[in-house]
This record gives sequence, C-alpha cells and structure tokens, in this order.
Amino acid sequence: MFILAFVKSISVLLLILAGACGLSAQRAVVVTSVPAATPQDETLYLAGAPNGWDPGTPDWAFEPWQEGSYLLDIPEAAPNSFPGKITRGSWATVEGNASGGFLPNRTFDFAEADTLYISVLTWEGTAPPAPDLPENLEVLDDAFFMPQLDRTRRVRVLLPGNYADEPDLHYPVLYMHDGQNLFSAQESFAGEWEVDEAMAAFEAEGYPGALIVAVDNGGVNRIDEYTPYAHPQHGGGDGDAYAQFIAETLKPYVDEHYRTLPGREHTGIMGSSLGGLISFYTAMKYQEDFSKVGVFSPSFWFNSLIYDFAETEGKREDMRFFFLAGGQESAGLDADVSAMVDLLAEAGFSDEEYRYDFVPSGQHAEWFWAQEFPGAFEWLFIDAALSTRPAADPKFDVTVFPNPADDAFSLRLPDGAQPASVTVYDQTGRTAAEFETVTGRYDIGHLPAGLYFLRVEVGGNAAMKKFVKGIR
Repeated sequence: MFILAFVKSISVLLLILAGACGLSAQRAVVVTSVPAATPQDETLYLAGAPNGWDPGTPDWAFEPWQEGSYLLDIPEAAPNSFPGKITRGSWATVEGNASGGFLPNRTFDFAEADTLYISVLTWEGTAPPAPDLPENLEVLDDAFFMPQLDRTRRVRVLLPGNYADEPDLHYPVLYMHDGQNLFSAQESFAGEWEVDEAMAAFEAEGYPGALIVAVDNGGVNRIDEYTPYAHPQHGGGDGDAYAQFIAETLKPYVDEHYRTLPGREHTGIMGSSLGGLISFYTAMKYQEDFSKVGVFSPSFWFNSLIYDFAETEGKREDMRFFFLAGGQESAGLDADVSAMVDLLAEAGFSDEEYRYDFVPSGQHAEWFWAQEFPGAFEWLFIDAALSTRPAADPKFDVTVFPNPADDAFSLRLPDGAQPASVTVYDQTGRTAAEFETVTGRYDIGHLPAGLYFLRVEVGGNAAMKKFVKGIR
C-alpha cells in the first residue's frame, strides 16, 4: 500500500490539539499563520459587523495559541454569519491580499463548522512573501475563457516530475477546484492541500505520476459556480454551466495540449465543501468523461435537489467515489453523506465503487483535506489501476526480487514451482511485457521507470504483485 503521511504545515498540528482545547463547544476562529515579519508582541483582532467594525475591540482580540497560531472565541451575541477582517489594532494594520493590496471582506460563516481556520497572507501595504510554488507547476492560462459563464479564470497544471524526460509517457488527469489552496500557503486564504508534496512522494515510490489541473475559484463567483441549484438565502445556481465548462471546454483543451490518457477510466475530479458538491455533480452528469470522484466534506445541505439529481442520473458507467467527512464539521454532514452513499447503492453502484471515510477528529479545513488527499488519490488512481487486472488467488504467494528492480527481476515461488506465464501491466492497465515459462531473470530493461503490476500463473493458481522499475 502506498500509505503516506504528510505533516508539514502548522495547521496539521491542530488535528491533535483541537480536541484537547475543546473547540467544538464554542464558535471560534483560528489564525494558523501570519506574515513572517509580523512583530511577535502584536495582538490580532477581528473587526467586523458585530462590533461596529472597530479594529481593536478587546472582546474581539485573539489569544496566542498553539505553535504560533491565534485563537478567538466568538462572543455568543454575534450572528452565525458576518463579514469581517483581521487587524493588528488599527485600519493602518489591516490584512491585505496576496499582493499586499486591498483584501475584500471575509465572510465568517459558521453554518458548516464551529471552528474556522484562516491564514493572514500579508498586512496591507507590505510586500508579500513569494509563493513557494513547485517548479513543475505550469500556468496553462492566467485568463482561460469560460464561454459557458462569459468570464475568465486562471488555470494551472502540476506536471509529473518526469514529464519532460519521458516524452513517450501519457498520464492520468485529476481536475481540482479552489486552485489557490492546493500548492502554497502564501497564496491560499486558509492553508494549502500540499498536493505537490503528495504527488512527489508517490513518484518517489515509483508511481509515474498524474497531471493535476487546478482551476482557481472565482472569488465572489465561487458560490454561484460551485452550486448546481440555488439556496434561498445564499443564492448560487450556476454550477451546471461550470460543470459544462470543465467537461466540454477545459478537458478537451488539456487532452489536446498535454500528454494525457484521455479516457474516462483515467480521469478524475475532486474538491471540498462546495467544491465537493460540484465535483460530485460534474462526475454524475458526465459519467462518459469521469470515472473517479473525490468528494471531501460536501455541501449537500445547500439544496436537497442534489439527491433527486443523483437518483435521476443513476448509474450509467462504472465509477469510483471517495467520500470524506470529519466529526468536528457540521452536525448533519455525516447523515448527508451517508444518505448519498445509500442512494448510490440503490442506483446500482457496487460496494467496490464507493468508499466513505469518516474521521472523528476531522474539521472543515484545508489541513484536514491535505491530510486525507494522499489516501484518496491512492484509492482512486493507484488501487483502482490494480483492481482492473485479472483476479488472482490471494493465498498463492510469490516474491519478486529485487524490488525496486533496474534491468531484471526474479521470482521466488512456493515449493519450487515454475510459472506457466508472467505478465507485466503498467499503471494504466495496459500490458507492458509478457513472458512464457522462464527460469532465472526476467528482462525489463526496455521498460520506462515506474510502478508496475505483475501477474504470475502456475497451473490453476495466480498471484498479483506490485513492483517498481527503477531509473534506467
């Protein structure tokens, strides 16, 4: 199993600390990080509608919390949703956007979670830190036109590390929303998913990689674009046009301009919160284009018509759904996701086509989604590739050595048996090499480096093994 753990950012540490501090019993805001040049003795405040936009109200002052973060318990009289900003005690020291300029008001909305986690990118008027973006992150277009919505959006592509060195390789593709939050804490409004670190770790273990297509959210248009049906108070409802953009405009462009595996069996879509909602909607509507769906903390509450939609669409193709929810999120989230899982089962999807991970300590925050991203990607893409191979007998044991292998591998079989056939599959499911009965070494020097699956047949028995071909 490619079981990976990623504990890099300070916000991930909050997973352990939140339970000890009892945050779930009180609405709270946690500032997980501030600009490095922030004076250590400065007090942070929340200025907003409930306190008359006073930039330094004592009752709205943050307390120093764990590992350089700041905690504010929201006064009980405050509404459940309100606009506001973080300051250092005056409007001359208010938070800024990623470029150090004016930042529009945040919305502090506790409808889905009792604790909100945010990051202060800059203080207005100061130079921002340079985003720590990976070198293999390519800007597809700073203003990619979205004809279905008559607006533009920045779209970037995280390329596999070997993309330039392996011109004959083609790769699976994962489309992701809220692109600002995937790669760098400096450009995120609430922490990053650490997607580049996760993919680099998979590649270090032999996985050839995948293209991650990151679509920035539209800021003020985010709710509209990520919701297929409107909400009486929150609006929205342009999600169908956004889904059409992803499936009918962006995906064809990416497949034309990059070395992708364009088939639905190699294409996925993933997002969190409203991004989880629109990921589910897009995949269900365009089952001919997507087969893998990451649905993190989905906002199914936004409009119950999403359940009617799922029932009407039903199963047209084999799919793979990864659902995620945390016990420290909204009280109804577990029930919402469970209801959708039950509906998929009634629609004909098998137990192997969906997985629901409920993490009791999980919260509605980027650190939680970053923590769970590797496991979701592994199940959707890597384990899914293995599941498409011919079945093997789990009781029939075979050892592959060396593993990783450079130019050749050998087999150790039970009771000195000799294999009738040996087949090597690449991570897309295609046959990479076939051998008849061979004793000794199996030559794989001609294969590109990467992850492979080996099927060994002996008489009526068969074994399936995973192995890594090293760098040539």
